[in-house]
Amino acid sequence: MASLSLQSLLVASAYLFTTTSAINAALVGTWSTKSAKVLTGPGFYNPVNDTFIEPSHTGISYSFTADGFYEEAYYRAISNPTKPSCPQAMMQFQHGTFVENADGSLSLSPFSVDGRQLQSDPCSSKTSTYTRYHQSEIMKKYQVYTDPYTKLTRLDLYQFDGTPMNPMFLAFSPPQMLPTVTMNPTPTTTSSGKKSKRTAGAGEEMNLPLNANAPHIKRDFERSLVHRIDLNMLWWAGVGMTIFGGAAYLL
Repeated sequence: MASLSLQSLLVASAYLFTTTSAINAALVGTWSTKSAKVLTGPGFYNPVNDTFIEPSHTGISYSFTADGFYEEAYYRAISNPTKPSCPQAMMQFQHGTFVENADGSLSLSPFSVDGRQLQSDPCSSKTSTYTRYHQSEIMKKYQVYTDPYTKLTRLDLYQFDGTPMNPMFLAFSPPQMLPTVTMNPTPTTTSSGKKSKRTAGAGEEMNLPLNANAPHIKRDFERSLVHRIDLNMLWWAGVGMTIFGGAAYLL
């Protein structure tokens, strides 16, 4: 029986070795899109107060460690084709573990209770929607190289279907990250049952976090940067500049 168990362990170890590979040292660091205003770490998400810190520009940031941890920060503006004056804004935070597979892909597995999402839609609600967020990711491939134009170290990530993400550039090495542990544990479920809330993304039932009654969840969030711009005024300003430029040209 002992020999069978040892054999099973050896087979399992061999399988893991053939399906995953050592993490590429070139991947280690904090990466951010061109504006470099969105960065992982305490400047984007505060786990103590359980709040987001709004960057001055939209963007994406990923961080990877040599021992298999990652963190991601998203701040996106979502256009509204039917009503251009009503764009949405979304902030997302996740962190967890990742592996580099033998085929060159990356498998990202977040800590399910720590992910957060803040969505703002000013035309449908005066308050933002703040929920937990849990979404595993597969990056089909990645490339790290020196950008021929900027001369900066660049990371290209490709989503599970091969779609390229916006290029990111090395911002910090070693990476700038929050602690690589579960930061907002949930209470253990008992037979009596506890109130639960459906997460965004994963579609599974989870207990409310211990800090579910934090004041920030009940208060109104300040409107996002993209919502503080009066698009009508911006459009008329553009029209005025066009007329002025045309008149100056004719003169």
